[in-house]
Amino acid sequence: MFRITASIAALLLAAGCSGGSGGAASIPSASSASSPAAAGTAFRTPQVMRAAGLDSVIGERAGSLEQRFGQARIDLSEGDARKLQYVSDACVLDIYLYPLSANADPVATHVEARARQGGAAADRANCIAEVERQARS
Repeated sequence: MFRITASIAALLLAAGCSGGSGGAASIPSASSASSPAAAGTAFRTPQVMRAAGLDSVIGERAGSLEQRFGQARIDLSEGDARKLQYVSDACVLDIYLYPLSANADPVATHVEARARQGGAAADRANCIAEVERQARS
């Protein structure tokens, strides 16, 4: 269980620390006790992923996502960051939520998708549609 939790925490940290134009949101370092304000650090506004087909997810709160996709397979919070994971028969969808301003509710700022078998990168928009289709059935 510790290995799984540590792996998920490492994924959250990696997503928050990666750069690039598709950019993931920034999250506090693993040494932060809870939220950035509680740790005495300044709030850092996350980068919001902008890509075709993601606009129906990006900016949404967890409650909205849960209404749309159902209960998340994984719902992990660390500090002010949150990760929701959904699965379909063919893909795994990870949605990362971060607050856009200090003390705000986290919203979806980054999405990753991969094949359920083998873990190869999958088209994010197609995975969103597939997870939603399965949630409705």
